[in-house]
Amino acid sequence: MRISELSRRSGVPITTIKYYLREGLLHAGRATAPNQAEYDESHVRRLRLVRALVGVRGLSVGAAKEVLGGVYEREGDPHRVLGLVLGATADAADTGDAAGAAESPRMTEVDALMDALGWQVSEGASGKAVVARTLDTLAELGTDYDWKRLVPYGELAARIAAVDLDGIEGISDPLEMAERALVLTVLLEPALMALRRLAQEHQSAARRGAGPEGPDAPDAPEGGVSPSPAP
Repeated sequence: MRISELSRRSGVPITTIKYYLREGLLHAGRATAPNQAEYDESHVRRLRLVRALVGVRGLSVGAAKEVLGGVYEREGDPHRVLGLVLGATADAADTGDAAGAAESPRMTEVDALMDALGWQVSEGASGKAVVARTLDTLAELGTDYDWKRLVPYGELAARIAAVDLDGIEGISDPLEMAERALVLTVLLEPALMALRRLAQEHQSAARRGAGPEGPDAPDAPEGGVSPSPAP
């Protein structure tokens, strides 16, 4: 296909495609003339992944190039490909946040949580910093929510992670593996959060033996607030 067709198929403007070609994010097509080239499905798929890394994951062009290079270097290793896709950060400040959280007294509690769950994670995993900050916030608010209350959530998260990893097992193509890893994790996270809230509404209704009465229910009042009963 010509570059115009590649642009139409991928949804990426021609000027951006040419920029990606110059920067090495997209491999060159088969030259057919001094200023013309033919492209194939591999270019469409690579552009989709670049769009996801840059547009959704928020990486810089340089960082996306490093991730793509690493994906091919670790071809056939789902664990390392997943780590590359998820470990890439949109901002160097994330590293500073993780370093700051590592000094938090809550990090000891996070380590205790990891031990209780039997998880093997890297020492500098960014998720640990998020959990530590969350525990800090809960303590500042005076709640009695400690790391032990997170164990059931961790067990549920492990089941979700198993489903995620099942989705990339057996894939040999490095681009497809990276694309699937991105879809099953970063791109699905909003849907997982929404499903949790829907499940909470369902559980609440089921325990009260009532139908749906949330703010989105058909007969719910505007704003989701029921009017006060008449005197």
